[in-house]
Amino acid sequence: MNLSKFAKSLVAATFLSGAVAAPAVAETDFSGQTIEWVIPFSETGGSAKWANFFAPLLSEALPGNPTVVVKFMPGAGSTKGANWFQSQEHEDGTLLFGTSGSTQFPYLLGDPRVRYEYSDWNPVMATGTGGVAYLNAEDGKKFDGSANGLKGIDFIYGSQGATRLDLVPLLAWKMLGMNVEPVFGIKGRGDGRLMFERGEATIDYQTSSGYLGASVDLVAAGTAVPMMSWGALDDDGNIVRDPTFPDIPTFKEVCEATEGCATSGEAWDAWKAFFVAGFPSQKIAFLPAGTPQEVIDTYVKAFEAVRARPDFKTLAAKQVGKYPMFVGAGAARATKDATTVSPEAKAFVLDWLEQDYGVSLN
Repeated sequence: MNLSKFAKSLVAATFLSGAVAAPAVAETDFSGQTIEWVIPFSETGGSAKWANFFAPLLSEALPGNPTVVVKFMPGAGSTKGANWFQSQEHEDGTLLFGTSGSTQFPYLLGDPRVRYEYSDWNPVMATGTGGVAYLNAEDGKKFDGSANGLKGIDFIYGSQGATRLDLVPLLAWKMLGMNVEPVFGIKGRGDGRLMFERGEATIDYQTSSGYLGASVDLVAAGTAVPMMSWGALDDDGNIVRDPTFPDIPTFKEVCEATEGCATSGEAWDAWKAFFVAGFPSQKIAFLPAGTPQEVIDTYVKAFEAVRARPDFKTLAAKQVGKYPMFVGAGAARATKDATTVSPEAKAFVLDWLEQDYGVSLN
């Protein structure tokens, strides 16, 4: 699927989702029950903020107004939690699981630790997101919209792993000619931000919810300088400025202003393919295998009600950003597009990972 069709199909699927939102049979009643929404990351990152934002809204929308509790199962860059969820079967509709691009990328790359299969799960909601990279105050003074003044600096970056969503910033910095040394092994992007705050890292990136939740305070305090966002897709599949951060240049803009960085060719095509897989439908909520259609339809209808709230866009803009929310058929299409990249993009990234980080997944 080309990028133009990708963007347009998600918009179309958003409208189509309304056609399947009405339950086929009577709604499931969750009165007096507790729903566990499991997130395979630490409680400090963007996925935690995403789930914590939606949890009370979902509670209000589900029949019986159950308590929705967000629980965390970090480890192995989210593959630990995803492998656990793969083994779960439907019991009563009280288990929900949330993934992000850091769960999708190991699946896309054939990471041997992956024992989960997305097609076995039931997506009920998906949202897009963005990301912002930022520098420490001292090095930020050398940023002029290009990376030309940053090429002689040795940066330290707290990373979950090169095969996770961190692939997007790591490859971007590589294309800009920057020397960024990742310290692998953190459990979530929030832990990377804490490293930056303590001075143990000198460059960082957060997804939109994480950036809005904490990193903007660092910028306001003068201890962090925004460098670039990853951008967003327009209807023709072109990268444009992120609607949540319209004043921050995109990686494409910074690349075009930097000597030796090209927005065409194998590296660019691979970066863009994984950006598309990781961000326009970056966070997805699933019900486990075997969930009856009645329960799936009840969740779809509830998330549709959340999206239809008159105050939803205002609330979302402040906490998770200005991005599309896909429900039902839209969530299914978003999941498919988020777990598909071309063989050429995959081959390029696998070769880069082995050359730069000694990571072999073959």
